[in-house]
Amino acid sequence: MNATELLADRRQAILDHRSELPPVEPDLLHLLELPGDLPEHLSIAEAAELTGLTAHTLRYYERIGLVTVGRDAAGYRSYDPQAMARIVFVTRLRASGMSIGAISHYLELVHQGPDTEPERLALMQEHRASIQRQLRELQLALAVTDYKITVYGGTAAP
Repeated sequence: MNATELLADRRQAILDHRSELPPVEPDLLHLLELPGDLPEHLSIAEAAELTGLTAHTLRYYERIGLVTVGRDAAGYRSYDPQAMARIVFVTRLRASGMSIGAISHYLELVHQGPDTEPERLALMQEHRASIQRQLRELQLALAVTDYKITVYGGTAAP
């Protein structure tokens, strides 16, 4: 099973078990997958453009072991769907505030195999709680901002 098929299976699992999960907007599920028409191999420039990361960041992720990248016959980096899926996953975790160290630890646990699933679960549950705290803080910041907008005679957006 290639990375694109794996992501499609994971997406379907999310859809199948939706009632057991906290609500997720359907239009956000695309963030868990890559476009289906990706070439089998991408250059670093193409991977950077697709992910919104810089080539420097992609090389850094490779250097510290967050992603494994193949090389073409000329020795240039060649990003296959599995590497791209890993980059998307790492990017989502970084955007949610997970540290590079925690991501690296999580990926090492994945590499160690299924016996580490309880530790991975605990790590993700802890991270989820952190995201929930961040959301509460952002909701408070939004409320304060809305209040100030109304104080100055404006109307806060719904």
